[in-house]
Amino acid sequence: MRTFGKWLGRLLGLVLVAIVAFLAFAPGYVESTRNPVAPHAPYPVSDAAATLHADMLVGDWHADTLLWKRDPLDRADRGQVDLPRLIEGNVGIQVFTAVTKSPAGQNYDENSAEAMDNITLLAMGQLWPVDTWGSLYERARYQAARLHDAAARSGGQLRVVTTRAELDAVLADRAAGKTVVAGLLGIEGAHPLQGDLSKLQGLQDAGYTVIGLQHFFDNELGGSLHGIGNKGLTEFGREVVQAVAARGLVLDVAHSSPQVARDVLDMTDIPIIVSHTGIYANCPVKRNFPDELMQDIAATGGVIGIGYWADVTCDDSPAGVAKTIKTAIDVVGEDHVSLGSDFDGSVGTAFDTSELSALTQALMDAGLTEAQIRKVMGENLLRVLHERLN
Repeated sequence: MRTFGKWLGRLLGLVLVAIVAFLAFAPGYVESTRNPVAPHAPYPVSDAAATLHADMLVGDWHADTLLWKRDPLDRADRGQVDLPRLIEGNVGIQVFTAVTKSPAGQNYDENSAEAMDNITLLAMGQLWPVDTWGSLYERARYQAARLHDAAARSGGQLRVVTTRAELDAVLADRAAGKTVVAGLLGIEGAHPLQGDLSKLQGLQDAGYTVIGLQHFFDNELGGSLHGIGNKGLTEFGREVVQAVAARGLVLDVAHSSPQVARDVLDMTDIPIIVSHTGIYANCPVKRNFPDELMQDIAATGGVIGIGYWADVTCDDSPAGVAKTIKTAIDVVGEDHVSLGSDFDGSVGTAFDTSELSALTQALMDAGLTEAQIRKVMGENLLRVLHERLN
């Protein structure tokens, strides 16, 4: 009996070691496979492109960095965004988006809202607080808290921005030579409201300013681009849209169904954004809205955030992303195109945020003027934030 107990103790010890090893190494392995940067030689950047890039405001509507188990302040050997790489890439404004639910087997064609949720497993595996395991609302609040914590530890190099005045203060400090990045919070799908409009104030109190309506599945607000059919806004969705418009928040229809986007256009008079996408004329896939719909969204004064991954660009090289941007300018106009990387959003890319000067070079090579490049790289994003933030 003593021998049995001895072996049982050893077995339990091995199981414990295996669990600890899994929790220590599995999250990093998962992220490294989900957010790879393709191996490549350094991209050539001319002195003219480097000088222009260093002199510009660069802003990005969409990065899912807060989803992963690593410190945003440390330069990582995986993923695509962290504070050191933002600084190296001269990014002045970064929207950090919170993913709270993602159906297993997610694809661009059709997903069931009832499919097993990958984020539940990720939350457990990364040892998020227990209250996040069953609550989408708490997952959003936790990811917001991660950004606030990183900002508090950054020595002033990262500031969470929720108002126009806070944003302008960061930009003034950057103009004075200080190293600081403005971090905004966005929600990728408003399902963390869990059908309760009062929770919108809770998200706003946590710092959220960019509100996406859907992600990869239909939710209480309406249909997803990747849901079942082309459903429009529900009554609850209309209430949320009205509240977002009234509160000085930014409304994002990336991942919404075309019908939801049209419903939003019919009931609002604010600039609408598509935070991370491609352009159909350049890459004709379902993930990219039809060009006519993009034109209607641009007509609100809004912007189209161009992503960096091949599923929406059909070529994820700097030259391929630049071609997408040039086509977007042809379709919606130079005042309505921005950057929306989808970095750290379970996409592979050909460069990370530290290498954005290569995109500036590619835009120059594609024939864009300096004024157009400045608009796309940050000025159009800034205009919308100035219009919407209180």
